[in-house]
Parts: sequence; structure tokens; C-alpha cells
Amino acid sequence: MKVERFKNVWDAIEKTSADAAVMTARSDLMIAVHDAVESWNVTLAQAAKRLKITQPRLNDLLKGRITKFSLDALVNLATAAGLSVTVKVKKKAA
Repeated sequence: MKVERFKNVWDAIEKTSADAAVMTARSDLMIAVHDAVESWNVTLAQAAKRLKITQPRLNDLLKGRITKFSLDALVNLATAAGLSVTVKVKKKAA
């Protein structure tokens, strides 16, 4: 039996490396925004207002419903949460 190892779960389940990279970025952003919201110690209504989204949308974020958020939307939410977003591009290892 051949055992495959992957850098992260997205590399294992996405069809292409590009799709895996997008999903990795989306999940990293979602986790960062989730952690920021949790650190505020405010109600969901207050957090949603601060992010300029509805409470149901915030609930989707907090529940990890990643398919409901584009990369652009997550960058916007991260910025609204007071986070700085940067993109790091490097040559892929051979």
C-alpha cells in the first residue's frame, strides 16, 4: 500500500494545487477573523455590526462554513476586523 503525505488537508482533497492554495488562504483568513471576533468579548449583534455584516452571515463565519465565503469577502472581513492581510508568494519547491 502506498502512503501519500500532504502539506495540508486542502492538498489532499482539492483537484489542483491552485484550488488547494485558494482554500488554504480562505481557511487561514476565516480562522483569523474568527479568532479576532472571539477576542472582542461582545455579543454576536455587536460583532456583526462591527464587521458590517448580518448576524446570520457572522454565524456562517463562526461555524466555519467556508464555501459561503469567497477569498475577497474574507479579505474584506479581515480588514474590517482590524487585521492586516498580506500575500506571500514564493517559488514552489521542486
